[in-house]
Amino acid sequence: MGDTLRLAVGVMGNAASMLLFSVPILTFYRIIRKKSTEEFSCVPYIIALLNCLLYTWYGLPVVSYRWENFPVVTINGLGILFEFSFIFIYFWFTSARGKIKVAITVIPVILVFCITAAISAFALHDHHHRKIFVGSVALVASVAMYGSPLVVVKKVIMTQSVEYMPFYLSFFSFLASSSWMAYGLLSHDLFLASPNLVGSPLGFLQLILYCKYRKTGIMEEPEKWDLEKNEEKSKQLQLVINDSANDKS
Repeated sequence: MGDTLRLAVGVMGNAASMLLFSVPILTFYRIIRKKSTEEFSCVPYIIALLNCLLYTWYGLPVVSYRWENFPVVTINGLGILFEFSFIFIYFWFTSARGKIKVAITVIPVILVFCITAAISAFALHDHHHRKIFVGSVALVASVAMYGSPLVVVKKVIMTQSVEYMPFYLSFFSFLASSSWMAYGLLSHDLFLASPNLVGSPLGFLQLILYCKYRKTGIMEEPEKWDLEKNEEKSKQLQLVINDSANDKS
């Protein structure tokens, strides 16, 4: 009964994570359509890539006991494909300076994963110590992944606009982290449950902010409109002055 319940929760976690990975498709469709990355940040996707790489390795029989964490492998393996695709699109449409930032961030991520995989495979010789080592590194990456939206949260509070914090991204983040927290607790695996103890409250916080600011526009826009109106009035006034000068002459 316990294994059946754990598997059922794992399937739910897979479904929620699949929806979570799919949500940015709308964002990147917008980037492709406008051929600009605008104010969107690539950092959350790079950190998510590291998280998926580490947890895919964690769930494989090299680290875990046989296929005890098969649901973890399937969804994070799919997540690697999604995150690589998003990062590539972002890299293609960002500025030259943005490309440098992406490269500077991605290269250390790949190195961290390769070093972690190499140490766990060749320096450690039993599943117990491999799980502790890979799980610890993955735990840090996962907490960083769930913490990365705090940059967007700060932007939402400052601008009082949720334009750059899509609702479905926040909703499925909360749903996925809650499901994997339950899966980790049922599996008695703190390396799966612990990061989601952070991710679930953060996802809930994003939902609260969305409900609060969803009807509020961007604060900077009215100032821009006022500036444009003032410029238009100045032009009209200048034309009137010029016409009056011409009439007098």
